Parts: sequence; C-alpha cells; structure tokens
Amino acid sequence: MKSVLKMLPVAGIALGLVFGGVPAAAQQAAAPKASPAAIAAAKEILTMKSADKMYANAVPGTVEQVKGRLIAQNLNYQKDLNELAPVVAQQLAGREKEIGEGMAQAYAGQFTEQELKDLLAFYKSPLGQKLIAAEPRAIEQGMAFTNSWAQNFSEIVASAFRAEMKKRGKDI
Repeated sequence: MKSVLKMLPVAGIALGLVFGGVPAAAQQAAAPKASPAAIAAAKEILTMKSADKMYANAVPGTVEQVKGRLIAQNLNYQKDLNELAPVVAQQLAGREKEIGEGMAQAYAGQFTEQELKDLLAFYKSPLGQKLIAAEPRAIEQGMAFTNSWAQNFSEIVASAFRAEMKKRGKDI
C-alpha cells in the first residue's frame, strides 16, 4: 500500500496529462454515453482492483499543495492558512469519489458492456485474482528496474557527450 501511495504523484501527473489539456465539456462531449450496466461493471472492476487507493488522499493532498502555493504568495498569512487547511479539507472530504466516477466513465468509454462483463468474470477467476494481487508488485519492480536503467544509461549518455566534446578539444 505504501508503494501505491508513493506512486500517487505519478498517478496525479498521469491523470493531469490525460484530462488536463482538454476542457471538461469537450471530454464529456467526446465520450460516448455508456449504459448504466457498463458503468456498474466498470465500478466493480475498479473496486476489485482497489483503484480508490490511488486517489484516497487526493483531497488532503490537493489542499496541502494549494495551501503551499498560497503561503508562498502570502507569507504574512501563513498561520491563518495553516489553521484553515484542515477546515477546508473537512469541507471538501469525499470529493475524491468524483475521481472514481470519472475512472468508471473512462473504462465504460473504452470497453463495451460485454467486454466489461468479460473482464469482470476474468478478475473473479483464480488467474484474475492472482493478477490483482501480484500486479502492483510487478509494476513496482518494473519501475525500480526502469529507474535503475535510466540512471545507468544517463551515465553512458554523459560519457558519450564528454567523449564527443573531448574530440572538439573541450573538457566537460
């Protein structure tokens, strides 16, 4: 679970990239209307996959981010803003459920009702249950490998730059 929470900023960035560049009205207009059964199946899939853990801290996290920006712009109100943050977070508690609704709509927009029902049957199967249990660890291990690879590869790239600059008589 901690690893999933560590990935929250990544998930936030991904959601921002997916939904940030398109106005909300255009997103809704572009998505075909899914049937209530398709949305229900999508919600069940997301529940089985514990997708809510990805955005469980979205409200308090966003409150803290906005508070930080406001403090940076209004240093003289730091005490007040720190006192108000829990109040604002409490007022807006539960709004993260909107993310779940949006995710269900996204799934229902990408898969037919029958495909969602088939996916649901798969996730209820022993292999589907194993996938749900093992996939977060596999993704975490894959990301750890990717990060390690990128760090090592960046050294290779830096060495290539240094070698090419040395050919030009410039040491870096």
